[in-house]
Amino acid sequence: MYLQISHLRSLLALEETGSLTAAAGRLHLTQSALSHQIRGLEAHFGTRLFQRKSRPLKLSVAGEKLLELARIVIPRVRACEDSLSRLAEGIAGRLHIGIECHSCFQWLMPVLDLYREDWPEVELDLTLGHSFEPMPALRSGHVDVVISSDPVADPDLAFFPLFSYESRLVVNAGHPLASRDFVRPGDLSAQTLITYPVSPGRLDLFSRFLQPAGVQPAKIRHVELTPMMLQLVASNRGVTALPSWALHEYNDNPRLRFLPLGKAGIRGTLYAGMRSSDSGRPYMQGFVDQARATCFERLPDIMPVEEDTASAG
Repeated sequence: MYLQISHLRSLLALEETGSLTAAAGRLHLTQSALSHQIRGLEAHFGTRLFQRKSRPLKLSVAGEKLLELARIVIPRVRACEDSLSRLAEGIAGRLHIGIECHSCFQWLMPVLDLYREDWPEVELDLTLGHSFEPMPALRSGHVDVVISSDPVADPDLAFFPLFSYESRLVVNAGHPLASRDFVRPGDLSAQTLITYPVSPGRLDLFSRFLQPAGVQPAKIRHVELTPMMLQLVASNRGVTALPSWALHEYNDNPRLRFLPLGKAGIRGTLYAGMRSSDSGRPYMQGFVDQARATCFERLPDIMPVEEDTASAG
């Protein structure tokens, strides 16, 4: 293909300045080099691009055709060049978020609303954790950030702590466990446990409470929505475990009781995981900063986590 971007830039400059000398100055070329370029185009296509002896320069029909193309292509090239520069500077980019923590919607949507105001050139999207394996999706580039309480040891991934939280068991107010100060793993062996539709190993209740004690609940029921889970518990259809901050709005519900998991309780940490190669991009750190700020403004019963204790990569 003979025609190049530089040819189109030259046609635009000639049309806008009306002078070979002025156009050459704008393009940082000598007048001789620009003349040679135009003669090469005319020789290649076998037609003149400018009418003879016109002052200012006047395009021929063939020149107008090339100018029409230049007016379409050059702005798009410039826009692409600007976008690439902003990407390199970390001003623009893509932030596709995978959510393992379904109750995170309570705080994540306000975070994203505020984030869009500061980072309008970042493309945002959300993917639910029950439809994909989060860490492989993060490594492969299917998602760019995973909100998870289960960081993995991988030098290609970096995990930034957002906050620490306590998990609590939720039971019906008339349930035999409701009067306890706390629950033991064995107390759940005869219960129907209501959980989000994720593998048990990705839930603190299993990985840190039931499995170490060798306890399995009598039945597991999967439900996607937090309000529906709590409605089932209120109807005495099972028990569930949720972060205490997600339960705050239900504190006054007389049909529910919230109990610590074990005498000392169980605390977990929620992380924003990302590829290590992306962790230094300003818009990625902007998301972590905005998430922390919004969560500590809006969520009760959470605590900060020291940064240097958080990275598993």
